[in-house]
Amino acid sequence: MQEYALIMRHEDGSKVASPEQMQQWMKQTMDWIGGIAAQNKFVSGTGLPFDDARVVKSNKVVTNGPFGDVKETIGGFIVVRANSVDEAVEFAKGCPVLQGEGNTMEVRKIAKGDGVH
Repeated sequence: MQEYALIMRHEDGSKVASPEQMQQWMKQTMDWIGGIAAQNKFVSGTGLPFDDARVVKSNKVVTNGPFGDVKETIGGFIVVRANSVDEAVEFAKGCPVLQGEGNTMEVRKIAKGDGVH
C-alpha cells in the first residue's frame, strides 16, 4: 500500500468566507476525513492558513505570500494510504473543497526514499 498526498487548491485565496460558512466547511472536512479514517487509511494532514506566510524566491527575495501574482493557493493537505492512485483519487473526489468554484484537489504519491516506487 502506498501513501498519497491529497492537496487542496483554492482558485482564489483572497475570497473570505463568513465565520458560519467556515464552520460548516470545517465540519464537512472533518466528516470527510473521519470517513477515510474509519477505513484505517488516514495518515495525517493539516490546514495551511494564509496569515504569517512568506514566499522565498530563487533570487532570495522574500515576499509576503502566498499572494501577489498567483491567485491559486494551497489550503491544506492530508496523507492517505491507498492501494492505487485511483483509490486515492476516489478519496479526493469526496473533499468538500471541491464545492468552491475553480477549486481542485491534487493527488500525488509520496516518495519513500527507498528508490522503489
